[in-house]
Amino acid sequence: MEEIELYLEDARDTMEKALKHLNIELSKIRAGKASPSMLDGLQVEYYGMNSPIHNVASVTTPDARTIAIKPFERKMISEIEKAIRNSNLGLSPTNDGENIRLNIPALTEERRRDLVKKVKAEIEVAKVNIRNIRKDTNDGIRKLTKEGVSEDEVKKGEERVQKLTDSHIAKIDEIFAAKEKDIMVV
Repeated sequence: MEEIELYLEDARDTMEKALKHLNIELSKIRAGKASPSMLDGLQVEYYGMNSPIHNVASVTTPDARTIAIKPFERKMISEIEKAIRNSNLGLSPTNDGENIRLNIPALTEERRRDLVKKVKAEIEVAKVNIRNIRKDTNDGIRKLTKEGVSEDEVKKGEERVQKLTDSHIAKIDEIFAAKEKDIMVV
């Protein structure tokens, strides 16, 4: 019985990590408002090494449609611009010699629908991850019958895994509904 609890606790932790990862991925999909997190994951070449943009510049949002980037070193402006252009963000940087500005265009209806499709793809990946965790956990619990755990205990453990899975899938659906609303509201 104690072994089943260990499997359940591990499954719960792994499912929570999958939800955190989903939230990180969804934060990268913009909903029309400027946000410093839109640049999370953007790597800039800094002295021959790739570094996150937040390590080489301060990133702020002076208003809802603009991201301002102030490099810690002036010579980094061209590297930051190059990284932004090479990313798939679809943003055009402009600089005044000291700062870089990114103007975030208003989203068209078509672009909003494309973003919702991206969100759906991320949601589906998260659901598959949760189901894989369920499968692995159930496989582990079933193996416990060889160690003397009764079939009834294994069945109860599998039912608890299913409840855990259902609750995490429901959380994913809530996250999707909130993100879709955020994107589609003009």
